[in-house]
Amino acid sequence: MKRTIIAFACVLLAGPALAQSLGEKTGINSTLGVTPTTADFVKEVAVSDMFEIESSKLAEQKGNAQEKSFAQQMVTDHTKTSSELKALVGYGKVQATLPAALDSSHQSKLDKLKGATGKDFSSDFDSYQTSAHEDAVSLFERYAKGGDNAALKDWAGKTLPALRHHLEMAQELGKAPSVGPSK
Repeated sequence: MKRTIIAFACVLLAGPALAQSLGEKTGINSTLGVTPTTADFVKEVAVSDMFEIESSKLAEQKGNAQEKSFAQQMVTDHTKTSSELKALVGYGKVQATLPAALDSSHQSKLDKLKGATGKDFSSDFDSYQTSAHEDAVSLFERYAKGGDNAALKDWAGKTLPALRHHLEMAQELGKAPSVGPSK
């Protein structure tokens, strides 16, 4: 146990880039309020947008009325932020690589949603949306506060109000009476 703790501490102290990448992956940076690297921020945002769009497309088909309305807004808004991020990277204002696919964690959540129906779908979708937007708000707040790329930092700050609103909307999912199909 002691060796594991020492090894983990060594990895964290090995270098700022490694520590932040590992920290973002494990959630340590969020807990400690550490600013993500530009590369980590871009990757996390791109994966988050892909997950929001794909899971919301499923909710447009499978969700109740409240989820369908929320999902339409998520597809619109996250398509917009995805395009904006691609433009920042594409125009060379941000030196980072955009991932082409979801990471395994988000893919497994998406796969679970694909197989779920009715209340099971709603329960998972609502939960995933709340946690995804909590993570996104934390990520954007930390980068807007201390990010090292001025254009990306500015964009993160301008995007935060919409993400906070998304979080509020996600937290309301499941609280209103279900009006749509409950399969």
